[in-house]
Amino acid sequence: MATETIPGYDFGAPDLQRSPVSPEDLRLLERTLLWSEEDDRYLRMAAEVLDGQVDQVLDLWYDYVASHEHLVRYFAGPDGQPIGSYLERVRARFAQWVRDVCRRPRDQAWLDYQHEIALRHTSAKKNRTDGVESVPEVPLRYMVAFIFPITATMRRFLAARGHGQADVDGMHTAWFKAVVLHVCLWCQPYAAGRW
Repeated sequence: MATETIPGYDFGAPDLQRSPVSPEDLRLLERTLLWSEEDDRYLRMAAEVLDGQVDQVLDLWYDYVASHEHLVRYFAGPDGQPIGSYLERVRARFAQWVRDVCRRPRDQAWLDYQHEIALRHTSAKKNRTDGVESVPEVPLRYMVAFIFPITATMRRFLAARGHGQADVDGMHTAWFKAVVLHVCLWCQPYAAGRW
């Protein structure tokens, strides 16, 4: 899917709020995560491996969310029923996020879009992008807890193309670091000055 056809995918839009996270803050986070050039190489490899599998990844993740009432409520309307159009629009952006994790350079445009994603999980912007009436915020605890399922479930997809164990381990470790990095950035609006 071309990014210009993804509803609400605003990467690089000139009206996005500038991230309060500086490039230096980002570099320090990367250092804390023991980020290396090998991680970048493995993410590029993961991009190739995941090409053609992103829908299956999202099927798994969406089934996981749907099987937990306490999670699916963040996509539900006032009647408690999931909003199908909302789930579809978020799914398209989630698919692009998987691709972006593996391919996008971590520059100012990337930082700004991570801030936008973060805001869309908080009361500052949740529901606005898709014009829905749902709960006003995803609690921070679920943002952090999602690190594990989003990481653990990825291994089988990374192993699906016949790469050796060392490459699968490298891709999985790089994916894990990347997910933690994203969630660290997404925590910023929740913590504000304490971030």
